[in-house]
This record gives sequence, structure tokens and C-alpha cells, in this order.
Amino acid sequence: MYTPNQNPSERLDAVRQRIHLACERANRSPEGVRLLAVSKTQAPEKIRALVHLGQKCFGENYVDEAVAKIEALADLGLTWHFIGPVQSNKTRAIAEHFDWVESVDRAKIVRRLADQRPADRGALNVLIQVNLDGETQKAGCAPEEIEALAEAIEARPELRLRGLMAIPAPRDGDDEQRAVFARLKHLFDRLAERHASVDTISAGMSGDLEAAIAEGSTQLRVGTDLFGPRS
Repeated sequence: MYTPNQNPSERLDAVRQRIHLACERANRSPEGVRLLAVSKTQAPEKIRALVHLGQKCFGENYVDEAVAKIEALADLGLTWHFIGPVQSNKTRAIAEHFDWVESVDRAKIVRRLADQRPADRGALNVLIQVNLDGETQKAGCAPEEIEALAEAIEARPELRLRGLMAIPAPRDGDDEQRAVFARLKHLFDRLAERHASVDTISAGMSGDLEAAIAEGSTQLRVGTDLFGPRS
């Protein structure tokens, strides 16, 4: 939990400790869980502070803001994930600047990202975003649409299918949180049986990362607990 008087090192250590303890309880290795620092609206200087502490993977929601930061921090060799809803008019910038896109949810976006990925960047890592709760205001495909999207992604050499991402509706209590992440893990396992490149479940944030780890998440998206309130 974010504490105002903590410095960046203390905040990062606190999040890492939560991950370590949750992995111990789940009988998992912490090395199997990636921490993605969600840096939307945060200044490049705050990102640099975390980089100097060893954090190398960052997630962004807003394309124009992200591209400016990617260019400003190009000397650091970071890995950038796009995690916001993908608009058709922003696919070129995403394809050109990001290493991962975690929020693909329709075939049109698959085609545009593949067509616009520069040949010298290598394959763009792709996660399919799943709308687990059928929330009309939230991006993501329905569970029954996952396989068709996966096949569309695999058909394009410019893209590499890596797994699933989800942002479940908030739930009270560990049992309810774990139940929804268990549903995601079931969908992931079915996908991994059919597609050898699938290895990533991006799920779990500051409020539910323990439940996500317990149910197999391999990547956590944490923002405020690392950076403090948005700038």
C-alpha cells in the first residue's frame, strides 16, 4: 500500500516483498512473476528513479504521452508495454514504438498492428484482453472469442501470441478475487494447449496481486504503489 513518506526505493522494496510473500504462500518462485510498473501520467524523472533501482518493464495507457517518454528514455534499454484500449488511429504508433501490446480484443486491431509493425523491430508480443465480467464499459473480447483472435495473431509473423490479459471488476475478499483469476487461468490453460508460444497471464494490481499470484498470474501491473499519486 502506498505510503506518502516512502521514497522510490522503499516503495519498490515493499511491492517486491508482497510479491515474494505471495509466491511463498502459493509455492511459486518469484522469478516466475514479472512486475510491470504502470507509469501512465508519471514524469520521465520518476521512471528513471525506478530504473536506477532495477525496474526495466513499464506499462503505458496513452499513446502520445507514452511515445514522448519512450523517446526521452531511449538510452535506458527499457521494455515498454501498451496496456490501454487500442484505438484504430493509434495502432501505427503502438506498432512502431512498443515491445508488447496487452489489450488486443478484435481482429481489425490484429491486422493493423501486423501491417504497421516495422520489419526491423521483430515480432510484437501480443496479449489478448479478455472481458471476464461482460462489462460494457470495459475493453476486451468475450471468452468464446479468444481462439479466433489467437489464430488471427498466429497467422501474422509480425506478431507473437504470448497469452491473456484481464482487468476484472473489483471484488471484496480473497476468495472472490481468486475465483475470477481462476477463471482466467482456465482460459489461459486452454489457449496454451493449442499455441506453444503462450506463456503470459497479465493480471493482478495493487489491490489484488496476492490473489492473482495464487491463481497463476505471471505478470502484475502496479502503478500507484510504485509511483505515488498520478502527476
